[in-house]
Amino acid sequence: MKSKCFFTYLLLLFFFVNFHLISQVYPAGPQVLSFHSDIDDTEQPYGLYLPKNYSASKKYPLVVMLHGAGSNHRLALRRVFGKSNVADETDLEASTYFPKWKDVEYIVVSTNARGTMGYQGVVEKDVLDMVADVKTRFSIDENRTYLTGLSMGGGGSMWLGLSYPDMWAAIAPVCPAPPQGTLTLVPNALNVPMHFFQGDRDPAVKVDSTRNWIKRLKDAGAKVEYIEYPGVAHNSWENAYKDASIFDWFSKFKRNPYPERVRFATNQYKHNKAYWVVFEGITPGKTASIDAKFVSKNKLEISTSKLNSFTVKLENHPFFSNTLPLKVTIDGVELSVKIKNNATFHNNGFTWEEGPLPIQEGQIKKQGTEGPIAEAIANRHVYVYGTAGNPTAEELAQRKAVAQKAAEWSVYRGEFLGRIMVFPRLLSDKEVRKSDFDNADLVLFGTKETNAIIEKFSDKLPMHLSKNNNEYGLVYIYPVNNHYVLVCSGLPWWTAPEAVAGANSRLNSPGPMTGLAKLQDFMLFKGDNSNVISTGRFDNNWRIPSVDAEKLKASEGMSLK
Repeated sequence: MKSKCFFTYLLLLFFFVNFHLISQVYPAGPQVLSFHSDIDDTEQPYGLYLPKNYSASKKYPLVVMLHGAGSNHRLALRRVFGKSNVADETDLEASTYFPKWKDVEYIVVSTNARGTMGYQGVVEKDVLDMVADVKTRFSIDENRTYLTGLSMGGGGSMWLGLSYPDMWAAIAPVCPAPPQGTLTLVPNALNVPMHFFQGDRDPAVKVDSTRNWIKRLKDAGAKVEYIEYPGVAHNSWENAYKDASIFDWFSKFKRNPYPERVRFATNQYKHNKAYWVVFEGITPGKTASIDAKFVSKNKLEISTSKLNSFTVKLENHPFFSNTLPLKVTIDGVELSVKIKNNATFHNNGFTWEEGPLPIQEGQIKKQGTEGPIAEAIANRHVYVYGTAGNPTAEELAQRKAVAQKAAEWSVYRGEFLGRIMVFPRLLSDKEVRKSDFDNADLVLFGTKETNAIIEKFSDKLPMHLSKNNNEYGLVYIYPVNNHYVLVCSGLPWWTAPEAVAGANSRLNSPGPMTGLAKLQDFMLFKGDNSNVISTGRFDNNWRIPSVDAEKLKASEGMSLK
């Protein structure tokens, strides 16, 4: 009887351990999967290629492919395998099927960038969520993960590749159009081999631009290869990906998670780590950098710029032993540290010393609450209009219309650019639930007299515009309960001079959302957004700098806490 029970127990154990594998069977070859996006509670599709005879018992290299403007995940999966459209075939027609192509021993995924909006903000998070989803389903080799993309996606591969340099074994940008802010990240390429491809007759991405990027990266010590195709226009991907040859190039490289030297630069806490270095104290909006290298066993030489605090995580590093003191020289200051695996250092205003920054009371800028304004719409967020103050039916409709315009990302921008496929929720202040306070950023329209949520947070918020001030527009971001609120009072931030009203950015969100990407932490304007009274960043304690505070106080209808 005991042996029979034991056998039954083993069968049940086998069933539960293997249930996930049994229930998740995927065919080999190209297909489309999806992940749940908590930004707007949608299912986001992505292309997947699974090699023949895939086995969960071994780890596979992963290639992440980013599509260009006007394209999608299905076309991108074809492109990276060298499959362009056949004669007279439109992109729409090519998107309806996957042709046969060469089998490779790689798992390949291609994101859908929600339309032509680049790879920052919402889509940056989508790419990371897609990779995380793939890792829950398949066995991935963390040290053989690669990134490539074409045109807008080529620029995206530079942005994501250099923002998260320790994710990738190699990067291959094709005719890249990098987004604003990428130049700051050039030092981060030190340990990531890169291969650029460019046509010298490209009318969309000028060859001189790519040549300049190659020079910058080489001057910074990066390992860069470059192929320029004579006479080729903006279809250089046909050469770069021909016969799936990009996989042969990727096969040369494997990530080293513990390089001898780390160079890293960032101006955001959301991008605060590379390999064994983590930034603990920066001033968001100002580029902080580090150059850290082992000169011998347990001996580090480090130089920094605009960095207040950092941690080195050295467990498993071949140049480190936790049985010996760690000797560190930081900007000429010599320190000897007895540690196990990690050590944190901070600048006390005069010199470097071991230990974290002193704990500060009140609000401080940190990962997840650092600004700028666009960060409020880069994650899960809700648009909220006010019903307070006994508005007439007409006034209530006007309040709702303003918030609704901001929430309507998915406007049609023509056949090529299409729609931005982001669908945030629109609520009245009466409809906001506890789960929204707990899990979402709130974009609040109105004043404390007209919006009950602004009134609820009024004692925490740093500034207010009076209810009847119709000449001014105020917009700012502020952390409340570990989430952002984005307050828009008076004239909405997209109020532009008549001659330029409605102008859109090619790669960013349409209409109102475009303007947010250009803003810092706050802006007050009069009449329209070309007449700015004050704009800037809060300091590291979320306080208004004194110069800006004086300008704000002098403005009609403004009150500061």
